[in-house]
Amino acid sequence: MEELSYSSISDEQLTKINTELTKKDAIDVLKWAYKKYGEELVYACSFGAEGIVLVDLISKVKKDATIVFLDTEFHFKETYDLINKVIEKYPTLKIKMVKPSLTVDKQKELHGDELWKKAPDQCCNIRKLTPLAEELTKYQAWISGLRREQSSTRSHVQFVNKDNRFQSIKICPLIHWTWDEIWMYIKLHNLHYNELHDKSYPSIGCENCTLPVAEGEDARQGRWANSTKTECGLHQ
Repeated sequence: MEELSYSSISDEQLTKINTELTKKDAIDVLKWAYKKYGEELVYACSFGAEGIVLVDLISKVKKDATIVFLDTEFHFKETYDLINKVIEKYPTLKIKMVKPSLTVDKQKELHGDELWKKAPDQCCNIRKLTPLAEELTKYQAWISGLRREQSSTRSHVQFVNKDNRFQSIKICPLIHWTWDEIWMYIKLHNLHYNELHDKSYPSIGCENCTLPVAEGEDARQGRWANSTKTECGLHQ
């Protein structure tokens, strides 16, 4: 089988793959990805609306797929409740909670209280970026729920991407899906979802850094709402 690791894949190969996948749907992209990478592929799931759709699609392609959740230990109770429901619904999926090496108390001791207010980038680095970087060293490729519609910084995303930050291959099956299509799928298949979505939280991160969004505002307006920060850094 053709080697398609971060270190070996060429721009020409990426272009060819994405051209071949252009008219494929999300489940076809997942089938391609698991055929190509198998156990060397992991899904890093935030358990937002897109995440729930991808979990369901992945379960149809690879029932024992590995899914990791970056447990910053600052998530909403509703998020943890949802994960428990998903674990019960898909018992054969391997869902792993990945925590940072620095406990909440140790972070407070070293950096002071409420680091997310004083230095949000540093907080994200400690509790999300570093744990994911360590986890991804175990795999050749990872799946993300990025959609082009989400923001201007994501409008260029392809199905298959060379991820320079994590030196990995990043696969994004939902790039062409709209927010309405995400919810059509959730409702059609009667999937569990985070109850906060019904309370004006379209994009859900850590409890300390996420606010509800007013009608008509950008879906990610509530993330790091009181700062200039717009991304945690996972997808830069």
